[in-house]
Amino acid sequence: MSSSSKSGIRQVPPPPGSKDKATNAYSRFIPREELQDFAAWTPGAFGDLGAASNASAKPQSAKPQARPEAQQPPAAPPEPTAEQWLARIEEARGQGYQQGYRDGLEALEAAKRQFAQQISAQMGQIVAAFDSQTEALDAQMAETLVHTAVTLARQVVRSEIEQRPDLIVQVAQDAVGAVILSARHLRLRLNPKDLPLVEEGSADLLQARGVLLQADASLQPGGCIVESDLGQVDARIEARWAQAAAVFGSDIPLVDPAPETEGDA
Repeated sequence: MSSSSKSGIRQVPPPPGSKDKATNAYSRFIPREELQDFAAWTPGAFGDLGAASNASAKPQSAKPQARPEAQQPPAAPPEPTAEQWLARIEEARGQGYQQGYRDGLEALEAAKRQFAQQISAQMGQIVAAFDSQTEALDAQMAETLVHTAVTLARQVVRSEIEQRPDLIVQVAQDAVGAVILSARHLRLRLNPKDLPLVEEGSADLLQARGVLLQADASLQPGGCIVESDLGQVDARIEARWAQAAAVFGSDIPLVDPAPETEGDA
C-alpha cells in the first residue's frame, strides 16, 4: 500500500484533456461539477451522539424580533354625571355628619367630666369651709356659754357674801380645821368686818386650837388666811373663786380690779 493509501488521502486525477499533472488533493480547487456525491463533514458526525451534538452546536439563524408597537396612553375615565356628583356629595355629607356627631359626643362627655370635677372640687372646698366655720362657731359658743355661766356664778357669790356675811364663820372653821393638829402658833387673818362674826361664832374652836385673830384690811370680806409654823392655808374668797373658775377654763376674777388713778399712775 502506498503512502497515500496509508494516510487516507485520495488523489484526485485531473480532468480529461487537462495538462495539469496529478497533484495533492489540497493543491487545487475542485469545481462543483466534478463532485458527484458528498456531505459536509464535521468532527461530531460519527454516531447519534455526534449528530445530536452537531444539531445542538449548529447555530440557529437569528430571527428578527418584532418591534413592539408604541404604547398608547390610557383613555381618561368618563366624567361623572350630575346624579353621580349628587350621590357623592350626599355620601360625603353623611360621613361628615356622622364624624361631627361622634366628635360632638366626645366633646360633650369631656365637658361633662370636667364640669363634674370642678363641681366636686368646689363642693369639697365649701364643705371644708363649712366644717371649719362650724367648729369655730362651736368653740365660740362654748366659750361664750362658759363665760356667761362664770359671770353669773360670780354675781351669785358676791351677792351671797353681801347678804350673808355670817358665811365667813364656816370658812374660818374649815380653814382652821385644814391645819394639822401638830401645828403651833396659829394666826387667823380676816377682814375687819368679818372679825367680830368669827369671834362670836367660833370662839370655842379658836380657844381650843389657840388661834390668834388678826384684822387685815387687804383681805376681801368672806375670806381668810391661816398661818402657822408649818405653813399657811389660803382661804381667801378670790383664791377659791379662781380655782373654781379654772375648772371651766375661765380666768374671770371675782372682784374687778379698781381703775388706776392719776396718782397711782
